[in-house]
Amino acid sequence: MSNAKLKIKKGDKVVVLTGKDKTKTGEVLKVFPEDNRVLVQGINLAKKHTKPSATSAGGIETKEMPIHASNVALIDPKSNKPTRVGYTTLKDGKKVRVARRSGETLDK
Repeated sequence: MSNAKLKIKKGDKVVVLTGKDKTKTGEVLKVFPEDNRVLVQGINLAKKHTKPSATSAGGIETKEMPIHASNVALIDPKSNKPTRVGYTTLKDGKKVRVARRSGETLDK
């Protein structure tokens, strides 16, 4: 269990750096900071066998599984390449995330 703050947030565009989905890109759907993992749309797909219930018909579903945060990198908004994330403080005192590759602000 890590208390480290993740630099990746829900809605970020990321690229996978290692594993079977290497070089694939997707949007972060959910972040699990306690496990240091992220859920990325269309990445790390697994087949799940589900029983029929009142809400679903059951069968074999394909769903995304969490991937370790160190195996993904944010995509730089300017160059569309992987970038590391830093922080800077704006003139109004607000702390924002910054792409190290281009210096572009990542937070709106």
